[in-house]
Amino acid sequence: MKRILSCFTLIAMLISVTPVAFAKESTTVELADKAKSAVLIERDTGTILYDKNSDEKLPPASMTKIMTMLLIMESLENNQIKWDEKVRTSEYAASMGGSQIFLEAGEEMTVEQMLKGIAIGSGNDASVAMAEKIAGSTEQFVNMMNKKVEELGLKNTHFKNPTGLPEPDHYSSAHDMALMAKELLKYEEITKFTGKYEDYLREGTDKKFWLVNTNRLVKFYPGVDGVKTGFTNEAKYCLTATAKKDNMRVIAVVFGADTPKDRNAQVTKMLDYAFSQYQTHPLFEKDHVLTKVNVSKGSEKEANLMTSEPISVLTKKGENVDDVTQEIVMKKDVKAPIEKGDELGSLQLKKDDKILAESKLVAEKDISEASWWQLFKRVMGDFTKSS
Repeated sequence: MKRILSCFTLIAMLISVTPVAFAKESTTVELADKAKSAVLIERDTGTILYDKNSDEKLPPASMTKIMTMLLIMESLENNQIKWDEKVRTSEYAASMGGSQIFLEAGEEMTVEQMLKGIAIGSGNDASVAMAEKIAGSTEQFVNMMNKKVEELGLKNTHFKNPTGLPEPDHYSSAHDMALMAKELLKYEEITKFTGKYEDYLREGTDKKFWLVNTNRLVKFYPGVDGVKTGFTNEAKYCLTATAKKDNMRVIAVVFGADTPKDRNAQVTKMLDYAFSQYQTHPLFEKDHVLTKVNVSKGSEKEANLMTSEPISVLTKKGENVDDVTQEIVMKKDVKAPIEKGDELGSLQLKKDDKILAESKLVAEKDISEASWWQLFKRVMGDFTKSS
């Protein structure tokens, strides 16, 4: 691993950072014969380990809530909402059918409790209540969902609601759903919710409510800690699952299985295949500072660039990674103001000049514009040094 880290090349150039096309491994093994579509990816690199019609547009049912949870986690990270903040249930949220935690109009729960109700209980009512809390209305929240779809470069997804209840023009694909889960799992604390088999809401009251995870693999497959099931008569049985073993986390998605047993069996086969055939070699954790970039007219001259997700190299079992190199590609002419999380470059992992994976590098913190007095002192300091 030390040899990898020594192969460090720095390229500074003007770029428009776009997602790299993920590598695709080939397998003749049929892992999801009882599903309409399916995909298996390794989380850190996004490498596709198995594919069956993974770009087909299909109804995602409650797997839609993966995007809902992603926007909740982003709002928490950006301090737009707080874990202990109260969320009031509207008449509309309380009217949601399907899976629910039976919120009453006017009832309040914390963000943490609502998220628990979404992740474990698949609460449609909790999803709408959080959508209204974050965006002001479900319509505006759906706009946020579709904006995030564009940002992630998803080509086969369009949302009409935050719940997954059947609605025309509401669709996704196995591959897009895997990439949404990949993005959600940047927030590792989400697995504290999605990985729980059972929990309670309204404890200490006569309305105590028992939550049981609809993803039974959380209990029965070692390492599974998410993410979301889905079912409607149209979609049939769906599941986006994730499991971690040793250093490797994988994501398996199944659309359109006829029964819950078929759904779980297909996902189990994919997870078994991934962990028996591949291994992950971690390089950097999320939020690891890799380099600095000069900032024009900023209150600070430089900004730290850090990883936006875990960075790893994936190989077949027994293969080494000594010939993998790293390149940092930095955005040119970076100007203040900068906000924490702004994309300012990328890290590329290469083998034989082929890009294996590419990941965003982001600003570690906010940097405001420098005042005229700061700029004056900076110019005078540079003048003194040069004279």
